[in-house]
Amino acid sequence: MRKTMLGKWVLWSCGLVPMAALALGDGPVLQRHVDQAAAESGTETFDALFAQGHNLFVAKFNQYDGQGRPATTGGGAPRVAGSAPLFLRTSGPDSNSCAGCHNDPFVGGAGDVVANVFVLAQTLDPVTESVSGRFSNERNTLGMQGSGAIEMLAREMSVDLRNQRAAGMQQARASGQSVRVNLSTKGVSFGALVAHPDGHYDNTEVQGIDADLVLKPFHEKGVVVSLREFSVNAMNHHHGMQAVERFGMARTGSADFDQDDVADELSVGDITAVTLYQAALGVPGQVLPSETETLVSTLVGERIFERVGCADCHVPLLALQGREFVEPNPFNPSGTAGVAELRNIRFDLTTQGQLPRLEPAADGGALVRAYTDLKRHNLCDEEIRHLCNEQLVQAGVATELFVTRKLWDVGNSAPYGHKGDLTTLTEAIDVHGGEARYSRDAYFALDQRGRDAVIDFMKSLQMLPPGTPDLIVDSTLQGVQKTALQQRHKLAVQHALAEVPERPLHDKGRR
Repeated sequence: MRKTMLGKWVLWSCGLVPMAALALGDGPVLQRHVDQAAAESGTETFDALFAQGHNLFVAKFNQYDGQGRPATTGGGAPRVAGSAPLFLRTSGPDSNSCAGCHNDPFVGGAGDVVANVFVLAQTLDPVTESVSGRFSNERNTLGMQGSGAIEMLAREMSVDLRNQRAAGMQQARASGQSVRVNLSTKGVSFGALVAHPDGHYDNTEVQGIDADLVLKPFHEKGVVVSLREFSVNAMNHHHGMQAVERFGMARTGSADFDQDDVADELSVGDITAVTLYQAALGVPGQVLPSETETLVSTLVGERIFERVGCADCHVPLLALQGREFVEPNPFNPSGTAGVAELRNIRFDLTTQGQLPRLEPAADGGALVRAYTDLKRHNLCDEEIRHLCNEQLVQAGVATELFVTRKLWDVGNSAPYGHKGDLTTLTEAIDVHGGEARYSRDAYFALDQRGRDAVIDFMKSLQMLPPGTPDLIVDSTLQGVQKTALQQRHKLAVQHALAEVPERPLHDKGRR
């Protein structure tokens, strides 16, 4: 200890470390809080906000920061102070930092099964020490790379769907007749609704989305609308760090709602910073093998992936109309700061943030190769039930429905399944029933070479190391031109595909 203290004094005397970093003894990890006004005015630059967001994401919060929530549940409801443990693996708080779970293969990534969270246990009072499915839904940690693009896709799609609904109601009122509205955006169908001239809607045929027609792209069930809402929820649930915008004086009448003797634990600006950090994390890309045989197998597998119907739900490409991430989200729920409280902060997803970045499109938008339709599906039938193992309904979503998993990081985000109980991609494909049963059966009807090719393709979709300048790289992480490789190996790919039996055209209405 004496040596460490001497080191601190030497660094201080040399002027190499700011005094704020030299507090003696125990103290808060967070040395400053972000001022929202400075963030909105640009005084706090985007790069500074990203850096502070990173600090918040990796910070191992302690009691001086406000870690812990002795008088509230992880859902934010009051409880008798001290009636729950400081840490509890089930009901939480259950981690020291965001990066404690989001760290594989690097900060912001996914998590091993050891990092699983027990969703809904955090709302219980008294708490539970049981991991039984009667009390919670066990979930594996997903990677956050590319999250800014995903949120903006969901916003644009929500606006499209709600505009279609509004147009249908306008037509119904003008004509005095009920109007059927087919709901579709970016090539993805969400069923239909009927607008009645008296002003109400029949949502019976709406599919894969809530009746409000707002896509909620976060959580396995698709129940969280924005990174900001996700962050406010998670900070309280996992760390007991409470955001002023939900738990502060203006909303609760107390600056220390959780009664841990620390007031105003996370400022509005802090939440803005950690939101922008997650939104600006690098975008997953593709690692193409350098060895010719495996490269050809990967290129063939990409074609077979579409041929057997996997791409019906795992849509390879969705296009953004704009390139900017804009904070806050206009669809933020109560308790998460929105457009009424905050001024917009913007950054370009194709030119700012962590490399690699989103691919710009020629029309001024951007290309999101996430392999998802952001829609909820039922992957269970009478024979295949593995993914129907949850017992508790979350946010009104049926236990059998899950949002289509983004596959753009699937090559290095094992394990698989919402519980992380599937160790290989073949296992994950095998448990696809229900709406995905056709594609699953088509995959297993392939010969071994065909199945291996699909897996080789999926394994090529990876989170790339932060700072990688290109989205498509070889095994040494050097940028490559995929179109040139496809052309060079065109005959080999065609020959391999000729041996793959064509499947009959199947119903794509589920999209």
